Amino acid sequence: MELEAGAHLVDEPTGCALRCSTFGRPGGLTRRVWLAHCSVAALTLAGAVPSRAMAKPTKVLVVGDSLSAEYGIARGSGWVALMQQRLQKAQVGATVVNASISGDTSSGGRTRLPALLAEHKPTHVIVELGSNDALRGLPLAMTRDNLAAMLRAARDAGAQVLLVGMRMPPNYGRNYTQEFEAMFASLAKAEGAALVPFMLAGVADSPEAASLFQDDRIHPNAKAHAIIVDNVWPVLRTQLH
Repeated sequence: MELEAGAHLVDEPTGCALRCSTFGRPGGLTRRVWLAHCSVAALTLAGAVPSRAMAKPTKVLVVGDSLSAEYGIARGSGWVALMQQRLQKAQVGATVVNASISGDTSSGGRTRLPALLAEHKPTHVIVELGSNDALRGLPLAMTRDNLAAMLRAARDAGAQVLLVGMRMPPNYGRNYTQEFEAMFASLAKAEGAALVPFMLAGVADSPEAASLFQDDRIHPNAKAHAIIVDNVWPVLRTQLH
């Protein structure tokens, strides 16, 4: 092994000199090629050349129901599309996959999620489900089990998880509505997920609520979606690196 005197690398952050002569030039490499390797290594240590271990681009997967699937409103005016615009301004190259389906339940989301995780490999997963379970009178224990399984699956796939909470109208009964609302907070705490406590804050509880819903009085209109994104975006933003 031939040694080259005087060649050295400098790690600028630490000021530590790493001499190429310490390691020597492997046989078969010309002096010019060996010094070029040394130069690239020095630039990498100094931060001038990016490391190969680049951070994975942010990809957000949204699994929800009609509240996220732009039901009854123009494409591109829903909160998911609005969130994508903000995300792309915050992080170049970030993407959002909206896998929401109108009418979907927590059971449907749980069934679909493994394939979605495998296909898209998201860095973040937003789960917005449970409302249709309640509308159909499904047991809360089943809804909780399904949502918990989704949060764990997303976390096990390496994604950060955000759970979107909902409330039911008071005509469903005090006990049921309280248990339904509390379910989201307890799930987020148990599974280590971020939480949007109430997706329709500022919409359903607004004095102008009638003007923020479509004619069916169930689905928010485009004006309301601009409020919804203000509920979700700050929580997601805290998860971004």
